[in-house]
Amino acid sequence: MNLRRAVPNLVVEDAEAAKAFFHGFLGFDVAMDEPGFVMYRSPSNPTAQITTADLHVEGQDRGIKDATVSVEVEDAAALHAQARREGLEIVYPLTDEPWGVRRFFVRAPGGHVINVAQHI
Repeated sequence: MNLRRAVPNLVVEDAEAAKAFFHGFLGFDVAMDEPGFVMYRSPSNPTAQITTADLHVEGQDRGIKDATVSVEVEDAAALHAQARREGLEIVYPLTDEPWGVRRFFVRAPGGHVINVAQHI
């Protein structure tokens, strides 16, 4: 299995309130802070992460509005091929994104969309 970690993706109405909660109240470090997208990580376990996407910043959420969980893997292309062989619904095609991620979205049982991503 080439799973590295799973990260919940949360769409938020108020990005500053979310930052006050996750960073201020819960004590997560801010690992990445871009317009419309913030990644928080645990200071004691850096692979424990949460991302938030600002509902009001169109196009800056990196697709997080569509996917409820991101799963980081070692080989996204191999899992994409496996998903196709198994007849799973590909919601977003395998794409090398300009910010250094290869990813695709697949629909899981129950209807949730999963962002399967690999850093390249």
